[in-house]
Amino acid sequence: MLGVTSLVLAVSLSMDSFAAALGRGAVQKRPGLSEALRVGFAFGLCQLSMASIGWAVGSAFAGFVQAIDHWIAFGLLLLIGGSMIRNALAGEEDDEAAAARSGWLALLTVAVATSIDASAVGVGLAMADVNIAVTASLIGVVTFLMGFGGVLLGRAAGPLLGRRAELIGGLGLLAIGTKILVEHTLL
Repeated sequence: MLGVTSLVLAVSLSMDSFAAALGRGAVQKRPGLSEALRVGFAFGLCQLSMASIGWAVGSAFAGFVQAIDHWIAFGLLLLIGGSMIRNALAGEEDDEAAAARSGWLALLTVAVATSIDASAVGVGLAMADVNIAVTASLIGVVTFLMGFGGVLLGRAAGPLLGRRAELIGGLGLLAIGTKILVEHTLL
């Protein structure tokens, strides 16, 4: 998994964080550069860590599931992407009260919650031929940028883009899952 595929994966995984950052920026009166850096750092670090942890867990069991790895990756991405699409279409909002809290503990709670999907994707990555250090770093950097930008855009565009960002992320994960399945079953 190189280049465009890795970038699409990173952008797709960062959409939950982007939506949360938009919401966080929307509920704060004047989010500044320091708040945007703080949110971007927390979200990026959690996404990088969770993808790496998932990969480590998946690597431990890769020998047992090599014959069906593409189905596992497809299933995980289908579940995660489908959940993101369902949430976006249902119009479910992030808890604005939680986003309004500015403490590190509240921020890390939101960052971990938006990074759970990265651990599941990491399990799937363990079954693919990827350099996890490069891929997880790309996921972390893209998520940092999306969180940083999300806070700065949040006040004006948070409610409008939040659901669309999650929808686009879910569709991206479904596309990657389908690509993995097609590559392993038809080629």
